[in-house]
Amino acid sequence: MEPAALHIYNKSPKSSVYNIRMNTIIGGRFVVPEVVSSHFLLNEGDVVADFGAGSGYFLRALSEAVGPTGKVYACEIQKMLVEKVGELARMQGLNNVHPIWCDLEEKNGIKIQDDELDAAVLINTLFLIENKAASITEMARTLRVGGKFLVIDWTESFGGLGPVANHVIDKETATALFEENGFILDREFPSGDHHYGLAFRKI
Repeated sequence: MEPAALHIYNKSPKSSVYNIRMNTIIGGRFVVPEVVSSHFLLNEGDVVADFGAGSGYFLRALSEAVGPTGKVYACEIQKMLVEKVGELARMQGLNNVHPIWCDLEEKNGIKIQDDELDAAVLINTLFLIENKAASITEMARTLRVGGKFLVIDWTESFGGLGPVANHVIDKETATALFEENGFILDREFPSGDHHYGLAFRKI
């Protein structure tokens, strides 16, 4: 059995829990960072953001993928988790990881410059966002033209571990949301049981 990426849905105004990743041992093959990130096709020197970084479940994999000349922004709305990720990065020697507080749904709520990113990831977070179009627009602002946007989310409400059934965003809906907001779908990629993976490109 492998560690699973789980997320708690506990949304309230201006105190959104966008993304909490817990290393919990359960049956099945869920989102495993070392496996899934190989499909991101990141390059050494890339600047990448993990939107909704939670407690940093993907940060080591992203940090290693972009190497010492790259940069990883760990973007999170919960200030407690921003501090936790900073401590984790220091303890693990992830010198290219930069935790920042952000609000994905607010214009200029992400403290990253326009067109700065080569790639962005949004993992088990899309279903939690209330204003999805606004958040995609804000995240897109930070990504250069031609940059990659990698989305992973739940295919179903799985035994109480994923989102409740009426919060599931299927891959067709996710694709439409991104294509309506400045992206084109390049490919799908495997992302573990009960999840889909979509790779978009900014146009």
